[in-house]
Amino acid sequence: MIAVTGATGNVGRALVERLTAAGRPVRALTRDPRRADLPDTAEVVPLHHDDPTAPFQGVTKLFLYVQAADLLDAARAAGVRHVVLLSSGIIQDGADETHPIHVMHATVERRLRDSGLEWTFLRPNAFSTNALQWAPQTRAGDTVRGIFADGLSAPIHEDDIAAVAERALLDDGHTGAVHRLTGPEATTNAEQIDAIGRALGRDLRFIEIPPQDAGPELFPNVPPAMVQALVASFAATVGVPPEITTTVEDLTGAPARTFATWSTDHADDFRAA
Repeated sequence: MIAVTGATGNVGRALVERLTAAGRPVRALTRDPRRADLPDTAEVVPLHHDDPTAPFQGVTKLFLYVQAADLLDAARAAGVRHVVLLSSGIIQDGADETHPIHVMHATVERRLRDSGLEWTFLRPNAFSTNALQWAPQTRAGDTVRGIFADGLSAPIHEDDIAAVAERALLDDGHTGAVHRLTGPEATTNAEQIDAIGRALGRDLRFIEIPPQDAGPELFPNVPPAMVQALVASFAATVGVPPEITTTVEDLTGAPARTFATWSTDHADDFRAA
């Protein structure tokens, strides 16, 4: 049995769909099973339980979000042996180890290394789903306000992360591996808006605003204390070619999908209701 935390998140949902399609027994952990809307063949259970080991009974492998790291001890006690952790590409040689995102992910990686469990770390860089921050603006009109129009990244489709996680959970040879994940090509923030516009059949325009004006409008799901550190990270991407890996294709046999493909897949998310 494979347990998936964050089962209704972007990567977790894609992974549950992949595993159930492959006929694998899956236990999907979520805060509200009644609203999960996951495949019928998945066993959907509450994330929290009076007995913290209950969700992991009979589970041998676990896909773990950093935010669910408090479940690690219960999982080990229940018999989980291998954990695939969704970490972050911010962890690399020469990184700012005081950055709050680095601290959060490095702390969980260290805890997992020291746990005695088998582990695999997935370290994706920019997620294509980060572009969903612009959806409220595209639903309201054809201009998008944002910072650093020329900021470069190689964003990765969430299903490509899930595809690598699937292989790490099902195939041998991933114990102790660190997989760095990116999309296949570099794109600027302004080019991402162009790609979303093409997917919508509209001419969208990116309007760059001063970074000091970035706030809840642009980063509604980011804790206020983390916004400035995030802005500093984005500033460092201007004119700097991003890391691009072939890990997705190497491990799955299929090339990583472009941001343009992701935009087409998610076009409805950017349309007004």
